[in-house]
Amino acid sequence: MKDIRIGVGVADNGREGGLEPLLAQVKRAEQAGFQSVWLPNIFNFDALTLAALAGRETRRIELGTAVAVTHSRHPYYMAQQAVSTAVACGGRFVLGLGPSHQLVIENMMGLSYAKPGRHVREYLEVLCPLVEKGQVAFQGELYRVSASLQVSGAAPFPVVIGGLGPVMRKLAGRLAGGSITWMTGPRTLDELIVPEVRAAAAEAGRPAPRIVAGFPVCLTEDPDGARKLAGKLFAMYGQLPSYRAMLDHEGLEGPAGIAMVGDEQAIEAQVRTLAAAGVTDWNANIFPHGEDREASIQRTYDFLASLAR
Repeated sequence: MKDIRIGVGVADNGREGGLEPLLAQVKRAEQAGFQSVWLPNIFNFDALTLAALAGRETRRIELGTAVAVTHSRHPYYMAQQAVSTAVACGGRFVLGLGPSHQLVIENMMGLSYAKPGRHVREYLEVLCPLVEKGQVAFQGELYRVSASLQVSGAAPFPVVIGGLGPVMRKLAGRLAGGSITWMTGPRTLDELIVPEVRAAAAEAGRPAPRIVAGFPVCLTEDPDGARKLAGKLFAMYGQLPSYRAMLDHEGLEGPAGIAMVGDEQAIEAQVRTLAAAGVTDWNANIFPHGEDREASIQRTYDFLASLAR
């Protein structure tokens, strides 16, 4: 498809865990014809480190984080690592950032999740000038930074924001290069995410933003069964406030309704709906359905690669 970039999520799924198999997944995605791979940053490998390593073993495919957590690193050091990663990737890197969730930041990490909008705004005010110009002078409530980066071979690269609320949508267009979503349906993308991010970018005089949309995907002749399984696999996302708000706007009871399932024609139609809504990048997170898990994954993978080509 020419009107939307098609990428695939890469993750340590327990079946073939470890660093080398993960790098092999990235190389396989490049060989298959995908335009991008998206690396989660949850509770296993660090996504930026993995992207830097994968960037040295690939030549064409874009590598993005989905998403690195802002609270885990000072914005200067996030910028330093991201710029270094972009150099390692030969200019094929996208930094996806997000504030994560109160459950993770406060309950697990013991940090404050107070005023996430202000936190992300100041974070971007420090990080984006370092990425775009190599220097920053910013005085805020949370951060007071006057510093420069001198990384040989550095060049600007996209920064997209994973926050989903109205403040985050404006920041994604005004200060960053767009938005990256998960558990956010086509109607919500069309009515909220795309127009608000675009409007904020236009008002700030910035280029047209990227909108990266992540979805669980399964090619199957049993869509009802696949949705039921998706509801179980992704149930936790229906309990996190930011995703819950997106599901509510979509009019869905839970993550089962977000999953993109069906045969080839149904999946392609759903991708075209996203493109028509203004989504620029599709992050397909494949999940299996049926007795033969490997065959299910392979069938979905092969079809999505054909769309990407």
